[in-house]
Amino acid sequence: MPAMATSPRFGDALGHGMSDKRIEILRGIGRSGSISQAAREAGVSYKAAWQAIDTLTNLAGVTLVARAVGGAGGGGATLTAQGEQLLAMAAALDAAREAVQRRWEVDPAAAGDAAADAPGEAGPPGAALALARLALRTSMRNQLPARIERIDLQGRIARVVLQLGESGRMAARVTEESVQLLALAPGMAVIALCKATAVRVALASKDPGPAPRGNRLAGSVRSVARGESGDEITLALAAGLQIVGFAPPGVVARARQRVTAAVDESAVVVALAG
Repeated sequence: MPAMATSPRFGDALGHGMSDKRIEILRGIGRSGSISQAAREAGVSYKAAWQAIDTLTNLAGVTLVARAVGGAGGGGATLTAQGEQLLAMAAALDAAREAVQRRWEVDPAAAGDAAADAPGEAGPPGAALALARLALRTSMRNQLPARIERIDLQGRIARVVLQLGESGRMAARVTEESVQLLALAPGMAVIALCKATAVRVALASKDPGPAPRGNRLAGSVRSVARGESGDEITLALAAGLQIVGFAPPGVVARARQRVTAAVDESAVVVALAG
């Protein structure tokens, strides 16, 4: 494995939530000294386990796993000092997160008593999830809360069908390894992400253009920002959701027009909150 930078970026490696299995795989390597064993314990393929290690290594900027090839014992893997440090930080973050959730997530039936006992500290149900969503920092303008309806495996690719509440459905195409590492499953709450530049907007009466694996979302124009290369359109969807996309100049004339947003399934990212 090539030498990495000497200044760890542990914040980057831990900034994507503990919900996926990357840290779990790293812990498994620390326990067993085996990548294949860690993969089995995490319920993922050997390839997915290596993908997890590579991703964490790229994010941290330092070598986290040292691999021994061959030898009497058949090789193995050990955590570097930086790998051990990353796990210690992950454990501390997990403990802190649980403490915050216990403080702010209140059972609705006990909300009155909690408010009386600790005024100002009782948050509404779902507050911790909302804060986790806000903690997601990305250049992608469109971030839509969703729930996984089903996952269709198509060879090495998985088609994840997402329910956007009353706004309809959106599908995303991800790798089989991503499904394993994120432990994606029907019923799971996720966030659907896509760049505004990947969303093509057209009048509802027109075809927004070819999209061989495209999503179609119907809505009304909330605002229009004119531009020489294309107009930026904000669409109002059902249940208060909105999505931002682009239309050729002059296609959308005014607010409240009925329009359709088209986005390819390969341009949709599935993210976990928390």
